[in-house]
Amino acid sequence: MNRRAFLASSASAAALLLAGCVSTPVSRPQLAADYGEIVDAGYTIPAVPIQRLEDQFKRQIVRYPTSEEPGTIIVDTPNKFLYYILPGGEAVRYGIGVGREGFAWQGEAYVSWKQAWPKWHPPKEMIEREPYLEKYADGGMEPGLTNPLGARALYLYDQDGNDTLYRLHGTPEWNTIGTAASSGCIRLMNQDIIDLYDRVQPGRRSKVVVLQ
Repeated sequence: MNRRAFLASSASAAALLLAGCVSTPVSRPQLAADYGEIVDAGYTIPAVPIQRLEDQFKRQIVRYPTSEEPGTIIVDTPNKFLYYILPGGEAVRYGIGVGREGFAWQGEAYVSWKQAWPKWHPPKEMIEREPYLEKYADGGMEPGLTNPLGARALYLYDQDGNDTLYRLHGTPEWNTIGTAASSGCIRLMNQDIIDLYDRVQPGRRSKVVVLQ
């Protein structure tokens, strides 16, 4: 999947601002009391066997001092975390899985639009690697439990209004959270991407900072 290596300098500046910030859970219950089965738009999302997931990758509120405004999303690619910034020096932290495309660029973008149960259109580069995906090149893969974008997708555009081809999306493969997966962008458990989706209002004020 082609990625535009854009605004690297702004990402470096953001990394400097965030350097030294260590997120720690605050003294309140985790937001994620339940990763159970969900029925959503007619689809039944299976429960996550949460006891098999490391505690650090479960959705939770953490202390996260930053100069970024509330509502900003910070993707900490190396550490496999995504932060949704809250007021008062806190953030909602989600565990993520990062595919090769997720490592392709760093910088600033914004959530231009979002989609529940999206179709998936494999990029040309992925089709070249995995020719069996050619059948999805035109019409895309229909939404569903096996769709690689999962239950929700957030589509990131650069400040010039160009599609970065970078996605924050759900996945049925909960066991890839906290890992470098074989393909894709930034994946969250379906229960987590639904939570993030409901918080985010698309538009230029919905800033995303990707750190490498």
